Amino acid sequence: MEQKTLEISHLSVSFSSWRGTFTPVNDVSLEVRAGEIVGLVGESGCGKSMTARAVMGLIRAPGKVTGGRITLCGKDLLGLSEKEMSRLRGAELSMVFQDPMTSLNPVVPVGRQVEETILLHRQVSREEARKQAAEIFEEVGIPEAEKRIRCYPHELSGGLRQRVMIAMAMVCRPRLLIADEPTTALDVIVEAQILQLMRRMRDQGTSILFISHNLGAVAQLCDYACVMYAGQIVEQAEICTLFDHPAHPYTRGLLGAVASLHRRGETLDTIRGSVPALNRLPAGCSFAPRCDLCDERCMRETPAMTSAGAGHPVRCFHAGEEAPV
Repeated sequence: MEQKTLEISHLSVSFSSWRGTFTPVNDVSLEVRAGEIVGLVGESGCGKSMTARAVMGLIRAPGKVTGGRITLCGKDLLGLSEKEMSRLRGAELSMVFQDPMTSLNPVVPVGRQVEETILLHRQVSREEARKQAAEIFEEVGIPEAEKRIRCYPHELSGGLRQRVMIAMAMVCRPRLLIADEPTTALDVIVEAQILQLMRRMRDQGTSILFISHNLGAVAQLCDYACVMYAGQIVEQAEICTLFDHPAHPYTRGLLGAVASLHRRGETLDTIRGSVPALNRLPAGCSFAPRCDLCDERCMRETPAMTSAGAGHPVRCFHAGEEAPV
């Protein structure tokens, strides 16, 4: 049996404010095995990035992890102190954040920022760290690496800044890389290069949790996918199963809204309404107000995970059913 690099079990994250308690991550369970790329997909605001921040130990007050367990290669991350987590970040566990322009320090050359990561986790000289920074820049496809390490973030294109973020995350060869919307705002050519780079990382032994709302990228890259809605995982399956036989109405809605060369001239599907506010979730199924299969039970009861097939859990009372015409 393949080793589990990351295992999240019944994770919940809550925030308290004068308006009440919000739970952007509610009883989430997923795993990433060694040598695997797992996609986490869903609309903006569904809890994908908050799940990633919980794994990285970056939930700050007024937020807190209120339940569940997170393990990295069997090590309980929630039981570690901040100092112990700091040793893991960058060394065994890394994250590429959504916007490289705001994630990089604007007044420090990008090469220096990668060097600091190396010096923090490895006992090497600054000269050796600079050499390793140039090497990782070349490895992630940054041209003229010796020149680019002296550039500031604003001097680089969006694609190059994203590669710098990936270089920083990969320089210490972590066991797990969390990539949060790494291809957002990139043109299709650069996106393809970034996806190819991640495949190469996977082949070199790094497991990847790939967070995106780009189903096309997920289909190209991932081995397995989890669909998230209103803080919960609503469907999980191998990538071919999810795209060929989606069981949850939300998953089918997402796939129906994707443009394709095979659907030229067809009107794309839409999902009516919008994701509910976290302080105004419906009493039953969170997706019920937007679902064409909704009935009284859906409005009253919260569905548990059931099986739609081998390795295909889904959270729906009407999994696999077709909506009435």
